Amino acid sequence: MVPCVMYGGKENYHFSASISDFKNLIYTNHVYVVNVDLNGKVHSSVMKEIQFHPVSDVINHVDFVEVDANKPIEISLPVEITGNSEGIRAGGKLRQRKKYVKVKGMIKDLPDTLVVDISELKIGDSILAGDIKYERIEVMEAHHNLVVGVVSSRIAKGMEEGAESIAATAATAATAAAAAAAAETAAAETKK
Repeated sequence: MVPCVMYGGKENYHFSASISDFKNLIYTNHVYVVNVDLNGKVHSSVMKEIQFHPVSDVINHVDFVEVDANKPIEISLPVEITGNSEGIRAGGKLRQRKKYVKVKGMIKDLPDTLVVDISELKIGDSILAGDIKYERIEVMEAHHNLVVGVVSSRIAKGMEEGAESIAATAATAATAAAAAAAAETAAAETKK
C-alpha cells in the first residue's frame, strides 16, 4: 500500500492505495483529474508530487491536490510538438527544453496537452513560454523560458559553409570569365 495525502480542500485527508492503482497515472506524460473515493465521498483531485524510493524506485508517497470546478488551478501540462520544421529539414536539430509548462486556469478549460506547432521554425528560431497562447489559460512560466528551438548541427553548418563556398567559387569564376572575355576583346581589337 502507498501512503497518500490530499490537501487543498476544506480538510486534509490521509489514506493509502494499492500500488497497482497508480500504474496508469504515474507512468505516462499525461495529467489526469483523479476521482478519489474516501468513505463514500468522491473528491476530484490531481497528483501534485510523487516520491520514489531512491534504490528500488518503488512509490513511497503520493500527494494529491483537491480541485474545485469553480476555482482556477495551477498545474504543469505536457508539451506536444507538431509540424515539420524548415530548420530540421535543412539539417538543424530540435531541442526541447521544457517537457511540461506550468499554467493556470479552470479545470474544465485545461487541454490534455499544450500543442506547439514548429512548422515555421528555421535554424536558430525558438518558441518561448510567452509564445504559447490559449484562451482562458494563463502561462505561469517566465515568458523568456525556452520551450523548444531548432539549433544548428554540424551537417547544417557544413551545408551553410558549402553554400557560401559555392557562391564564392561562382563569383570568382564569373569574375575570371569576365576578365578573360575582356582580354580576348582587347586582343581582338589590337589585331585590327
